[in-house]
Amino acid sequence: MQKINGLLAATFTPFYKDGSLNLSVIPAYAKKLKEDNVTGAFICGTTGEGMFLSLEERKLLTETWIKEQTDDFNIIVHVGTTSVLQSNDLAKHAQQTGASAISAMGPVFLPPSKTSDLVDFCASVANGAPDLPFYYYHIPTISHVNLPMTEFLQASKQKIPNLAGIKFTHRSMMEMIQCLRMDDGKWDILHGFDEELLMGLAAGAEGAVGSTYNYLAPLYNKIIKAFRAGNLQEARELQYKSINFVEILIKYGGGVAGGKPIMKFMGIDCGPLRTPAHNISEDETANYLNELRKLDFFGLD
Repeated sequence: MQKINGLLAATFTPFYKDGSLNLSVIPAYAKKLKEDNVTGAFICGTTGEGMFLSLEERKLLTETWIKEQTDDFNIIVHVGTTSVLQSNDLAKHAQQTGASAISAMGPVFLPPSKTSDLVDFCASVANGAPDLPFYYYHIPTISHVNLPMTEFLQASKQKIPNLAGIKFTHRSMMEMIQCLRMDDGKWDILHGFDEELLMGLAAGAEGAVGSTYNYLAPLYNKIIKAFRAGNLQEARELQYKSINFVEILIKYGGGVAGGKPIMKFMGIDCGPLRTPAHNISEDETANYLNELRKLDFFGLD
């Protein structure tokens, strides 16, 4: 399986004000990502509020994004749910629709406490799309599944034939490096913390998935270019700019709640977050915009 190289945007799901899907936004959304040299889109994940969507909505969203897929812009579909049967169904749909790959986090309800149980769950999900690469989505802060990923890879070899690697959104760089080095570097380990992209690159990751790549991809592509050219001081300075931004982003709700207002600022209105997620107020949004202006990232006036 070919490894992913570059940035994958963890996309937002566009909603109308009444909370229904707004699929009309996606062509312009995809166009912007392609113009920013983003490798592809990771849809229906955490940033995409995937767990808030019905199965039918997730399928409609997948079908709409797949229309924007090209040879150099891939669509990875997060198919994880609390039900292995529903996840398998979403995996089948992703393969039938023509997705590039699928992914699933561990089930958030009664999260497995044994690696073998997680492997069995993922095997049943991945079996729905045997022709597509499967990435386990390791994000313990959301899923509350915090099992050793080295054990997961070792135990999955025989049970998940289409396993490609891990979307690694966890703070343990030690564990990430161990996964990158396993089996002579066979596994595709995608780095998941935007504000630490440089550390992921230094560890050996070739691809990364993140929410801020939706609107700051040019900055992160400069980090990648500087790192690969050996210009470490430049890469560090650029990463520090990202950190300054993320500090403000966290102040205004983090990657999901704080990200949608930025998309609107940039002309891609993804609407509100779906309940029970918290939308920041108009006053907070105004203050947020003022702080973003000072960074001079977005061409805001």
